[in-house]
Amino acid sequence: MDLEKTPVERPAPQAQAEGCLAVAIRIPVRIVVLVLVLPVRMVWDALVVGGRFLRDYALRPVGRALAWVAWALFVWPCVTVWRYVVVPVAKAAGWLAYVLVVAPLVWIYRSVLTPIGHAVAWLARGIGAGIGWVLRGIGAGIGWVLRGIGAGIGWVYAWVLTPVGHAVAWLGRGVGMVLAAVGTGLYTTVAWLVRHLFVVPGVWLYEWVLAPVGRGIAWTVRGLGWLVRMIFTGIGLACYWTLRVLLVLPALAVWRWVLVPVGRVLAVIGREVGTALGHAWRVAGYISLAVGRFLGRLFRWIFVEPVRWVYQAVLTPVGHAVRDTVLRPAAEAARSVGRVTRQALAAARESARQARADFRRMLFGTPGEPEPVPREPAPAALVGSGREPGADETRTLGRSKTALTKD
Repeated sequence: MDLEKTPVERPAPQAQAEGCLAVAIRIPVRIVVLVLVLPVRMVWDALVVGGRFLRDYALRPVGRALAWVAWALFVWPCVTVWRYVVVPVAKAAGWLAYVLVVAPLVWIYRSVLTPIGHAVAWLARGIGAGIGWVLRGIGAGIGWVLRGIGAGIGWVYAWVLTPVGHAVAWLGRGVGMVLAAVGTGLYTTVAWLVRHLFVVPGVWLYEWVLAPVGRGIAWTVRGLGWLVRMIFTGIGLACYWTLRVLLVLPALAVWRWVLVPVGRVLAVIGREVGTALGHAWRVAGYISLAVGRFLGRLFRWIFVEPVRWVYQAVLTPVGHAVRDTVLRPAAEAARSVGRVTRQALAAARESARQARADFRRMLFGTPGEPEPVPREPAPAALVGSGREPGADETRTLGRSKTALTKD
């Protein structure tokens, strides 16, 4: 019994079927677009090649030359002026400012102002201490006087003002009770009069006159509002159905049955035109590349190869022959003339030097030769110590004291 299920092969998803309209307009559109795009692509490729040639062999060298000229005319003078004029002048001005202004000010601050400030601070501290001592004495005297005045005022408050205040408070409470009784009676009387003269008639007038009249007015206003609302509702429904029948339904029908199919057709055409443009642009690129290679090879066959053959087969042998028969002998002759000229100039300089020496001997005589100075022998102490070699131990060409050549 087979317990494993065999996998079911699923059909490969098929590409979305295209409509007959797309298939019908694809080939003519691609042919027409290729015919229209091919000249544009060839002109574009020619402009690209010309632009690259112009950029590499005209604009870039001109730009480099202009950059070098701008550097030589603007940057290098500014850098030179900054490096050899502005910076030294600024350093010299800074050194002069330091020597003439900063150093004297620092010396004055350290040697003059700081001691004077310390002395003034010491005097201010002394004067402040004296003034504080005097103010503390004055404050103590004033405090003693104020304490005495406060004790007197406390005695007056305790034995005079307090009894008088208690008496005034007792009299005030009595007068207040009398006035409260009189005020309560007046308030009760006025409240009874206001209630029976104003409140009760006003409540009766509101309940039996104003409220019924207000309810009737409110019912009338609600009825008028309902009537107006129904009238406007009918007018709105009439306008709605009129606009729907006259405008919306025709516009919907035009959109559904005219614009949407036309839009779909235009979308298919636009998609096919865009695809055809891309395909035609690529095909035109291949065609333009082939045409460019053909023209380049044709230009090479017509101009480059003949010029190259003329250079290799005609100009190079002629140049070698001219070099071997004309230029090299001319160069040898020029070198020989140069050697003869240099020898002649050397002989002339030697003759002039001899003439000057003869003229000098004729005027001043022959100069005497310097006499040789005899060498003094070395002291015996140096000879015995080995620091100065003696006459017998002097090195000669036949005798040597080195470790490699001694006997």
